[in-house]
Amino acid sequence: MGGVTISLARGGAAGDLGVTGGAAPRLADIAAQAGVSEATVSRVLNGKAGVAPATRHRVLTALDLLGYERPVRLRQRSAGLIGLVIPELTNPIFPAFAQVIEQTLAGHGYTPVLCTQMPGGATEDELVEQLEERGVTGIVFMSGLHADTTEDPGRYERLAARGVPFVLINGFNDRVNAPFVSPDDRAAARMAVSHLTDLGHERVGLAIGPTRYVPSRRKAEGFVSALHRLLGVPREEADSYIQSTLFGVEGGHAAADTLLDQGCTGIVCGSDLMALGAIRAVRARGLDVPGDVSVVGFDDSPLIAFTDPPLTTVRQPVRAMATAAVDALLEEIEGNPVQRTEYVFQPELVVRGSTAAPGR
Repeated sequence: MGGVTISLARGGAAGDLGVTGGAAPRLADIAAQAGVSEATVSRVLNGKAGVAPATRHRVLTALDLLGYERPVRLRQRSAGLIGLVIPELTNPIFPAFAQVIEQTLAGHGYTPVLCTQMPGGATEDELVEQLEERGVTGIVFMSGLHADTTEDPGRYERLAARGVPFVLINGFNDRVNAPFVSPDDRAAARMAVSHLTDLGHERVGLAIGPTRYVPSRRKAEGFVSALHRLLGVPREEADSYIQSTLFGVEGGHAAADTLLDQGCTGIVCGSDLMALGAIRAVRARGLDVPGDVSVVGFDDSPLIAFTDPPLTTVRQPVRAMATAAVDALLEEIEGNPVQRTEYVFQPELVVRGSTAAPGR
């Protein structure tokens, strides 16, 4: 029902809206969609004061979801552009973060500009240069070069010196003076190993991305610590059950092949996509998940609960992390610098059908 302009009907029934070009939803429909009262919807549509920005955003979102254009008088100028730099869109966890970040920014009146890196495409530095040319008010970096311990962190100091506020998600770097938001990767690995050992697995492996990346390195540290504490495995031996590989399904498959050769009956993965690759490797050998081998992912990406079998995974607190990152950035933009430190969020183990007792 696009192309419809809504205006509040004057002198009509209390719950009706006047519309140009089609039938209008009732105030009750918008209120139900937004989870607010009809009186609040009326105040928003009439442009009256006294409505919290977050509530106003919910009402406007309800209009969008119902397929109607916003009244012209409610179309406000953007408070500014905010860049969001992410590595890719093929891993569903990145679009999940991007969606929450964009929604939160929009709720504060800012227009998000999504920048995605692709093989052969613009580098992070080139994307930042383009954003600066467009006069962005701030930048959110998601799993960027800050997470790579081999990269020069000076690029972020130079960005700060140019007066561009920014916040970084996933991958703490103590040489960068900025707010960081991260999940507790060490705890995530410990949770996964503890779950598998509680089920009775005695040989557990870890499939992660390259260890030059901070999240991979931290997961490896948590994994070694958990194997040592829970199964008494010497730390040097625990290291031998870590396979550092490429991110993605293919990397997970390759890592799982090696871990299966080592006799692992439980495999912890650094991402859900890697876990899907591990499941594929298990099945390629004629084995069953979870009957013969249990697999744990990381992220709890959208739709991952509907895989075959539904994937046991460690959930990143996406909404909490994304909201905290935006809040920190907006404080910086408003001239209220937040503490230059890492804000660590606790993950959650979500048990589904890909894990069970060994030899079930």
